[in-house]
Amino acid sequence: MYKPKEECGVFGIFNNEDAGRLAYLGLYALQHRGQESAGIVSSDSDRLHQVRGMGYVSEIFSHDELSRLPGRAAIGHVRYSTAGSVSLREAQPFLVDGYRGQIALCHNGNLPYASDVRGQLELDGAIFSSTSDTEVVLHKIARSREVDLVGAIIDTFTEIEGAYSMLFLTRDRLIAVRDPRGFRPLCLGKLGDSYVVASETCAFDLIEATYLRDVEPGEIVVIDSEGLHSSFPWAKEKAALCIFEHVYFSRPDSLVFGRSVNKSRHKMGRQLAREYPADADIVVPVPDSGVSAAIGYASESGLKFRFGLVRNHYVGRTFIEPKQSIRHFGVKIKLNPVRDLIEGQRVVLIDDSIVRGTTSKKIVQMVRNAGAREVHVRISCPPTIAPCFYGVDTPTRDELIASNLTVEEIARFIGADSLGYLSLEGLLRACEDPLGNRHCTACYTNNYPIPVTSAARTKTEREEGLFSRESFWPRI
Repeated sequence: MYKPKEECGVFGIFNNEDAGRLAYLGLYALQHRGQESAGIVSSDSDRLHQVRGMGYVSEIFSHDELSRLPGRAAIGHVRYSTAGSVSLREAQPFLVDGYRGQIALCHNGNLPYASDVRGQLELDGAIFSSTSDTEVVLHKIARSREVDLVGAIIDTFTEIEGAYSMLFLTRDRLIAVRDPRGFRPLCLGKLGDSYVVASETCAFDLIEATYLRDVEPGEIVVIDSEGLHSSFPWAKEKAALCIFEHVYFSRPDSLVFGRSVNKSRHKMGRQLAREYPADADIVVPVPDSGVSAAIGYASESGLKFRFGLVRNHYVGRTFIEPKQSIRHFGVKIKLNPVRDLIEGQRVVLIDDSIVRGTTSKKIVQMVRNAGAREVHVRISCPPTIAPCFYGVDTPTRDELIASNLTVEEIARFIGADSLGYLSLEGLLRACEDPLGNRHCTACYTNNYPIPVTSAARTKTEREEGLFSRESFWPRI
């Protein structure tokens, strides 16, 4: 099933004798943010040690592999590529050796201008070992005239704009950096005398760490033997916290941007029921990300909530499709309807988003085949009309169905009796920010917090015309 892909997840811990294994557990909790590769780098105060691999965290880190990660500090990363290719050389954390000593780096986010900077560096003689935009940061740091690593980081991000929640590890320091707009989340916690940093607080829960606060937009946190040191070296920018973290990416049991994800999604569902009620019998979520919103919708509307679709949680990254064609096999291997709950019912189907529309079409047909009298689709966010350049793997503009068709046309395409999207105002109300509206909503508005150059757009988007209006609905 196509969804915008999770970006990446980062985890770090300092001053713990079991740092490598705790990093493994932290990544395990963040696995939903990336399933292509994972890696951990640890420090034994003398040198850094690295283990990386392709696949799931549980597949990469055996007991023997974890024994190769000694020391009291570690950083780790789970990856889904939003920039660069898919191979072991792209797996993070990256580990390099320079005149400042060994440095490891992992990154959640995306740098829209990285391709321009990379071209300039290559003209100056730089040699890259990966296609990742993160490696550009390492080259810029290596070229900085600042002697201290923190100074070189400040120097680098004074020149490069973008979305970044980054962790650096040296033999004696862990450094956490968040961009001045705060696109991607980064949380700070404590485990006894150890500091921990992670993309989401669910990683803290697994290791029984306590959430302290978020690393603030534009903040550099340095953790060393003397404790925690904070600074805000860059000019203050208007915050742009990715609202899609609350719509889809983050786990519902996490606090993201200081707010419960489950609470936000529940309120999205309630608001959606107010804006788009349906004359129906039951509310059915598309699992798993549609569950919280569906509970909210059912509660507000007074309709019965039913788990009418069952998800297969044991589908790996790949599966062998049978030689004999089975219609909608990719969706059916992951979802299956509960016929006795759906048959004869008027169903409100709740999902978090519609991207290309092809998956929604198959799910609606699946529910109809299970005997539903009517299928009313409700989406707990506004129509996605623009691609993301800040660390989310969305399709090109021409592949986004909502940028090509009206809501009524999308309803016809997916085969729904009716279709309703949560309004942008309703979404912002559900994700209420005590400090004011600090969210990035570019995917819904086409208004980008950081202007995106044509080169960056070309790198991220494929050629125009791949999908046209006629591709979705040829008879309109």
